[in-house]
Amino acid sequence: MNPSIPKTAVLLVNLGTPEAPTAASVRRYLAEFLSDPRVVQIPKPIWWLILHGIVLRVRPAKSAKAYQSIWMERGSPLKVHTEDLGAALRDELQQGRVGNVIVDIAMRYGKPSIDDRLAQLRESGVGKFIILPLYPQYAAATTASIFDKVTETFSRWRYVPEFKFISDYHLDDGYIDAVASSIEQYWQANGKSELLLFSLHGLPAVSRKQGDPYYDQCVASTKAIAAKLGLNDNAWKLVFQSRFGAQEWLKPYCVEVLKELPGQGVKSLDVVCPGFAVDCLETLEEIAIANKEIFIEAGGESYRYIPALNASAAHARVLAGLTSK
Repeated sequence: MNPSIPKTAVLLVNLGTPEAPTAASVRRYLAEFLSDPRVVQIPKPIWWLILHGIVLRVRPAKSAKAYQSIWMERGSPLKVHTEDLGAALRDELQQGRVGNVIVDIAMRYGKPSIDDRLAQLRESGVGKFIILPLYPQYAAATTASIFDKVTETFSRWRYVPEFKFISDYHLDDGYIDAVASSIEQYWQANGKSELLLFSLHGLPAVSRKQGDPYYDQCVASTKAIAAKLGLNDNAWKLVFQSRFGAQEWLKPYCVEVLKELPGQGVKSLDVVCPGFAVDCLETLEEIAIANKEIFIEAGGESYRYIPALNASAAHARVLAGLTSK
């Protein structure tokens, strides 16, 4: 290891999570998350009244119950899996004899914060940064918000370091292969259902008109994964989940499709969420529990959730490949 070569840090950044599955902790988290103008594009004075007068009074208790149903011994699944993924990437880079590279994680909202982790890395001698948001598909509400926070932090430093920001990897060969392989492995172990449903997080429909490439990247990713699996167009479907508020979001809506499928003769369903790098509230509670109940109540007979890549060796190889390009 050449001490004259500046240390490089790979910072994996995920959305964030409450520190505990309690209403108070969820309220603090949501207050930070939903105050981000990248996330909610409503005039601040109006949104402040809605957020503090309605949302933060009603939603924390409900969300806390959802978190309680999936909470792990080490904490929130999103944080636990992200920590494990960071460790897996560290091992992968070490096995590849990539020297002078540090791997760390941060959250856009909550802890560990981007501010704190960047400062700690600078103190440890890091001179170059690779920022990797754990969002395969780019969205202004997610990826761009991380860019905003990173550059805001750097703007306060006397010396602005060299850094690389990975905006998306929605058609990266390694990513497509890893997701397709995880689905194949699941089918080999558990058999195959009648339909494969790709469920990705939704956004307001207006985001497309505003120039956000998210929808098109979601379509491209799912088509590439389906092609890798050799599926015909009738064997899979793309939907969008987690709609919030009254405005129109990207369609088709996951919940509506789940209600309709049994009436169309689809009784067995496999669901995968390739937009989520690791499992979290939206996959483990919303998709695997709540949406399963919707499908079964509508007449479905078998509903299975295929886990995210999480901290698998294949996932670590994908990220290692991205950071070396």
